[in-house]
Amino acid sequence: MGGVPSVPTDRSQTIQVIGAGYSRTGTVSMALALETLLGGPVMHGGTHLFGREDAYTRLWCDVFRNRNDKPVLMKLLREATAGFVGITDAPGTMFLPELLELYPNAKVVLVTRDPDRWLKSMEPIMKNAGINALVLKTLLFPCPTWRWAPTFLQHMLLLKHNDYVRAQVPPQKLLTMELKQGWEPLAEFLGKPVPQAPFPRANDSEAVEAYAKRIFLTAGLTWAGILSGAGIVAWNAWRVWRRQVTG
Repeated sequence: MGGVPSVPTDRSQTIQVIGAGYSRTGTVSMALALETLLGGPVMHGGTHLFGREDAYTRLWCDVFRNRNDKPVLMKLLREATAGFVGITDAPGTMFLPELLELYPNAKVVLVTRDPDRWLKSMEPIMKNAGINALVLKTLLFPCPTWRWAPTFLQHMLLLKHNDYVRAQVPPQKLLTMELKQGWEPLAEFLGKPVPQAPFPRANDSEAVEAYAKRIFLTAGLTWAGILSGAGIVAWNAWRVWRRQVTG
């Protein structure tokens, strides 16, 4: 949703930074910034869940299904994050304590923004999420990776998210910032030089709405293909049966 999903090539790399900002607080911009500062792939929830192969999205669904089985959960979470140097956005933000346990040396960045502007940026998502959950699951089922979207949407309503993050992370490991502050606080927090390039800006409200429309259009076309194919098969089967009966 604004970024390009990167597939880790060195799975020995581990998470150095957890972007704990709530969805629509600039999680794509933060992912791009971390890739620049850390020099490695960063897992951004929306980009990877909807842009990677079906198996990777299914892996994260397995993470959710086993969230009450700690040993299995930790194993799956390690597999899902292997090779990444950072992670931002849901579903990673939903497993903050577990990620901190897996990667005790990781630092946490909490991006905040004006509540009114945040709510406005959520309007395209909320509008498209107004469809009945069962209808949504049925509509998206034939589409690889997108079929899992309702699973994640059901878990994204976190109240008092920023307070939750602050309660989970020791102050010395936590940076709270706004994207408008640019490179300086982030680079200083991570002990990295300030890049010469402008701070990344991505994933605005219009892009989210366009992406949502593309998902539903693709899902509709996929179902149209399935139903038309089924209709052709049924028609030919009826013709064969009719010949045999009248033959």
